[in-house]
Amino acid sequence: MENTTPLPTTFVEALIKRLGKERVFTDAGDVWSYGYDNSRRHVPPQAVVLPKNHEEVRDIIRLCNEHHVYVLARGHGTATTGSTVPVRGGVVISMEKMNRIIEVDAANRLMRVEPGVTNQAVQDAAKAEGFFWAPDPTSAPVSTIGGNLATNAAGPRGVKYGTPRENVLGLRCVTGAGDELVTGVKTTKGVVGYDLTRLIVGSEGDLAVITEATLKLTPLPETKRTLRAIYADIGSAARAVSRIMAQPITPCALEFIDGQAINMIRGYTETDLPENAGALLMIEVDGSKSCIDGLCESVMAAARGEGCLKLTAARTEEEVKALWQTRKALSPALRKVAPKKINEDVVVPVSHIPELIESLDQLSKKHGIIIITFGHAGNGNIHVNLLVDPSDADAMQRAHACLAEVFDKVLELGGTLSGEHGIGIDKREFVAQELSPVAIQLMRNIKAQFDPLGLLNPDKGLPVINSK
Repeated sequence: MENTTPLPTTFVEALIKRLGKERVFTDAGDVWSYGYDNSRRHVPPQAVVLPKNHEEVRDIIRLCNEHHVYVLARGHGTATTGSTVPVRGGVVISMEKMNRIIEVDAANRLMRVEPGVTNQAVQDAAKAEGFFWAPDPTSAPVSTIGGNLATNAAGPRGVKYGTPRENVLGLRCVTGAGDELVTGVKTTKGVVGYDLTRLIVGSEGDLAVITEATLKLTPLPETKRTLRAIYADIGSAARAVSRIMAQPITPCALEFIDGQAINMIRGYTETDLPENAGALLMIEVDGSKSCIDGLCESVMAAARGEGCLKLTAARTEEEVKALWQTRKALSPALRKVAPKKINEDVVVPVSHIPELIESLDQLSKKHGIIIITFGHAGNGNIHVNLLVDPSDADAMQRAHACLAEVFDKVLELGGTLSGEHGIGIDKREFVAQELSPVAIQLMRNIKAQFDPLGLLNPDKGLPVINSK
């Protein structure tokens, strides 16, 4: 709900004195677009500031503490759970001007960047030196490194190369109290003190505002091979995922799309998929040129099995693009069919994917809700999409009941409620189902140490305290 209480005049004047009038916005029309993210929730802030460096971020947060003003940092707003919506108004720190790649250190396999730089810009700079940064969310062209770190967003390559937590060496940041903090090291080993880097990465910006990150780079593989496996039904594909991940060769991408999604895509793009395709897997294998054929054969052997209708290997760049066409068309098609769908990114142990998929099919029928699934199957990260119309109260009630049962099943299977989208606003009420009261209280205590006044990105992540 919009906060209509005006900010203290002395506070706004102090911001303008520090940053200049051209980088402090308070007019309703200027701040409006900074009040939403990809969750489609919207609450306008009362002010937006555009810092250019660490020192300005520090001073902004200190001013917010002095005047008791809520504050949150944001990149390009690609978050899907409302984590960058300023629900209590206050000040939004937009990182759009802090978008520099400070250093690429090939000798030590690292890169130092500011939080407003896009993932794609990082990939391009790393590639020029023969490296890549492992996290590669599908929003890479527009999502920022700061946002990637806030939700620990990984993407397809996470199955082999890990998430941001495994690929960030250190951070420079400002706590919610306005204290300057440097975490981590520039080496791949270091065990002095607690691992504050991994604590801050994935905290959705409610502990500290990241102003610089040191990223761990990985050498580009010599070559890569793309495979596509088509299955008669979802269960066959899910069981193939378990077989693939049980053999010694780990693919660098293993993406899953169910039959509902395939049928939906047919109406929006040309596809060579057979009419009886119940699911497909997109698989990528990388390595040295001398070994790639053997690596691929091991993965292909695991992909074959009951229900496998067709297994195709691409040899040229054109063939690679053709195989990925279906996956690339999925998100645009979903936005056209269900622009306000509910999208959850649950994770279960890989061996339990078949059981999860079967349960989703049963829940879809039980609640009368169309469920489309796809995602990063190699690490059990399945995106569960409930296609509903928010203006239909009955449908939304059934969807909410369905979602609660989805989460129950995920936890029953030893999974977690979010793999890379975070908790934000949307999942807060379910967090207590996964975390114990002791764990939640410890997290509240940690939050209080970083942000004693509770001003930094309030009302996100942890469940609401029951005042009764």
